[in-house]
Amino acid sequence: MANLKPLLMKRRTWACLFVLVYGLLLSSSWNLIRSIVYWYNTTTTDVVVRWPALYASVLFGAVFGLLAMVSALTVAIPATVVTWITALVLLAFAGQPRRSLVLEGRKITADIAALAIKILLKEGNLVAAVCAFLSFVALFRNHGGED
Repeated sequence: MANLKPLLMKRRTWACLFVLVYGLLLSSSWNLIRSIVYWYNTTTTDVVVRWPALYASVLFGAVFGLLAMVSALTVAIPATVVTWITALVLLAFAGQPRRSLVLEGRKITADIAALAIKILLKEGNLVAAVCAFLSFVALFRNHGGED
C-alpha cells in the first residue's frame, strides 16, 4: 500500500481514473438507451402507441438526468472543496480560536454540501424533464401518432 501512495498523489492518475469511470458510465448508459429503443420498437407494433412512448421517454429522461447529475458533480466537487477551504482560511485569518474553527468548519461543510446537493438535484431533474418531453415528442412523431 505504501507504494501506491505516490501514484495516487499524481493528478494524471486521478484524470485516468475519472476517464475510466466516466467511460464505463457512458458505455453502460448507451447500452441502456439501446435496450430502451429495442423494447420500444418491439412493443409498438400494435395500434396503441402513447403508453410505450411515455414509458420509454420517462426512462430516457432518467438516464440523461443521471448523466447530467454525474457530469455536474465532477465539476461541483472541486469547486465545493475550494469554497470550503477558502471559508476556513478566512475564518482562521479572522482570529477564530481552533475549537470554534472546527465547529464552524463542520457547519460550513454541512451547508455547502446541502446546497450542492439541492442544486444538483434541481438541475438533474430539469434535464430529465426536458429529455423526457423531447423523447416523447420524437417517439410519438416518429411512429406517426396513430391511435
